[in-house]
Amino acid sequence: MKTILITGGAGFIGSHLAAELLACGHHVRVLDNLDRQVHTDGARPSYLDPSVELIDGDLRDPDAVRAAVSGATDVYHLASAVGVGQSMYEIERYTSVNEVGTAVLLEALIDSDVERLLVASSMSIYGEGLAKGRHGIVDPPERRLSQLKAGQWELQGPDGEILEPLPTTEDKRPALSSIYALNKFAQERMSLIFGRAYERKVTALRFFNVYGPNQALSNPYTGVLAIFGARLLNGKPPMVFEDGLQRRDFVHVRDVARACRLAQEADAASGGVFNIGSGEGRTIVEIARKLAVAAGREDLVPHCTGKYRAGDIRHCFADISLARRVIGFEPGVAFEDGLVELAEWLSTQVAVDRVDDATAELARRGLVA
Repeated sequence: MKTILITGGAGFIGSHLAAELLACGHHVRVLDNLDRQVHTDGARPSYLDPSVELIDGDLRDPDAVRAAVSGATDVYHLASAVGVGQSMYEIERYTSVNEVGTAVLLEALIDSDVERLLVASSMSIYGEGLAKGRHGIVDPPERRLSQLKAGQWELQGPDGEILEPLPTTEDKRPALSSIYALNKFAQERMSLIFGRAYERKVTALRFFNVYGPNQALSNPYTGVLAIFGARLLNGKPPMVFEDGLQRRDFVHVRDVARACRLAQEADAASGGVFNIGSGEGRTIVEIARKLAVAAGREDLVPHCTGKYRAGDIRHCFADISLARRVIGFEPGVAFEDGLVELAEWLSTQVAVDRVDDATAELARRGLVA
């Protein structure tokens, strides 16, 4: 039996990963600061398996991190301040938690017996996903501010040609359009550099849009399906930026937890970076409508605001062929089944809808127009 550490393990993905590892017979230890933006009462969440050892501590505290690392052979580094919008004005906090926190962890690992490290990266580092124009595959530039102000949402080539979105592969050049994206890229690169220098097995997984039970419904900067769920629970229509036709890749949290385990167990994955998604692109307005129907609130029609947020991208969905080939990952939860499960879980929850407040704060700072 291994002792395995999950940083941020009391959170959404971490709790499901803990269950996955417990089922394999491991002892699971979690380091988590129980941030009140995620855990509103600051207490151990009821959904975290009672057999999980929880250390309440900050990733930036060297003493807490050394205690958490002690005796562990494997580390899953999930702890992160999450959210594109908030990262654009809480720049110091995001950089401190995500980058300094990762540095503290890596220093603690230098003199430890940890053999394997998996770091949670993000699709946000891609910026816009790959696209196709009349002359072939292109790496789209960021949309121009003048284009967005005119409500011209789609990706365009240099001559104004509308580009067709394509599945994005791991070799796409990063385009860091938010502080959060920059943070995640730094976490990824720092960890891989550490692995090479100290001959540890390190793997990075770029998660796409993860959804499922245990999401922080009262956090307005969490996953989009959780945000929509909180709106529906409060009798409000899902609020969608732009025209709602932007495309994303939604992957169930249990599939993500399994992908983490598979990647950590696969020697061939060491030193690599892998997309973890469903491999399917869906429009935001489509998933808002489907969640409303699954929740029995089809009367709450999604509201497309026609506004845009700084740092947002138009289309990005995953090519998962590399993960299939190297770690044997295959999504197992069909999107429609996952939505039904999510709606059933939502029916048992109470959520404070803070979306309007968060949007107003972004607007006050000039980050929504």
